[in-house]
Amino acid sequence: MSRVEPDRGAPRGSLVRGILFRAGLVVTVVIWATLSIPSFPLPLRWRYWWITRWCHIVSFMLRTIGGIRLQVRGLENLPNEPGVMLAKHQSAWETLNLLPFFYPQSWVLKRELLKIPVFGWGLARLDPIAIDRSAGREALRQVIRQGKKRLAQGHWVVIFPEGTRVDPGQRGRYQQGGALLACQAGVDVTPVAHNAGEHWPRRGARLIPGTITLEIGPAIPTTDRTPAAVNRDVEAWIESTMERLTDPRYRDC
Repeated sequence: MSRVEPDRGAPRGSLVRGILFRAGLVVTVVIWATLSIPSFPLPLRWRYWWITRWCHIVSFMLRTIGGIRLQVRGLENLPNEPGVMLAKHQSAWETLNLLPFFYPQSWVLKRELLKIPVFGWGLARLDPIAIDRSAGREALRQVIRQGKKRLAQGHWVVIFPEGTRVDPGQRGRYQQGGALLACQAGVDVTPVAHNAGEHWPRRGARLIPGTITLEIGPAIPTTDRTPAAVNRDVEAWIESTMERLTDPRYRDC
């Protein structure tokens, strides 16, 4: 399968798919968040299971409305115990669709997201690591402090080291916060690469039908290593894998 360029030559139907999909997102998140309110007083594991069923609804809509399928490689690399997962950040896709492979998980996210009516209420009940990104070093201390707590609870901590979404073929600066957390907590890092941005672009309303390839890398150890060294290994693996994922010769290998 050849590479699909989101911004050039996309079929007209992809815009219709995108509009229908986003309408479905709005309708289902309002319905599911409302249905989830009675679960808020329940223990975390119960309310977590119920609230995150919405992610499965999103996945279903992507397949049926968006014509977007998923191919997964590297499942044999999944560790037996939760740790820190560092992933490429291209799209909204990875914030919702990594859950089946890294369950349960706590995202590092902007505190402002918790203020969104309805959606933010449910998100807050999943115990994310909500930080004030303008707080500088204090934001990093929040990640370390809350991240250790979530790891002790048996949650994966999901961090996008580039900090913000980047277009396919682009690379952001890999920040060391995730590697620092892993080193201080004494857990491995699992790197993740994917090409979701080619099918669910970060800009515009289009969805581009095709196959998202998700690749889970071998665990990167942190014992007796510096965060900088761990971060370099993470960036090297993710970016080299991204080159392969976007090369048409390797799409179906």
